[in-house]
Amino acid sequence: MASLVPEWIPALDGVDATLAAGGRVADIGCGLGSSSVLLAQAYPKATIVGSDYHAESIDLARKKAADAGVGDRVSFEVATAQTFTGTGYDLVTMFDCLHDMGDPVGAARRVREALSPDGTWLLVEPYASDDVEENFNPIGRLYYSGSTFLCVPNSLSQPGRYALGAQAGESAIREVVTQAGFTRFRRAAESPFNLVYEVRP
Repeated sequence: MASLVPEWIPALDGVDATLAAGGRVADIGCGLGSSSVLLAQAYPKATIVGSDYHAESIDLARKKAADAGVGDRVSFEVATAQTFTGTGYDLVTMFDCLHDMGDPVGAARRVREALSPDGTWLLVEPYASDDVEENFNPIGRLYYSGSTFLCVPNSLSQPGRYALGAQAGESAIREVVTQAGFTRFRRAAESPFNLVYEVRP
């Protein structure tokens, strides 16, 4: 998450300027709200709505935002990626959570509905190559283990049962967003641990 403001946002076409001017952000799967608070601190004119299906995490996120002094611009709701509220967002963010969803295509469709016509979806997923052999490294092995024991069972327990897994690779992610109706998709940045995608209607 340390790369979010200095590297990932600037890698997106025009998003830094939009947020600086007061953009609207939906932070999906926000968990304890760390990413929502970081965005609010970096962009004092922006408003952020974080959502997560886990009510206890949302309670803690609200406290975190209040303690950070950004509670007037950051709000939270208990909702899934398919049911979060609002439209006309300049930016929708998802950090390492699409692959955990039973219905990632449904989530992507909801993101498309929620974005403004020139909005951007910042989608961050675990680093993975489409070529399985290229994932046979210490990070890839760790991610495959985590995916086997956590990510895949979690997605299979949900409606949809899509099971992308932690090592989906760029082609699998592109297929999901294309099925949802997005027409522009590119890898905007990367780190040894994550691939950062810019997705637009």
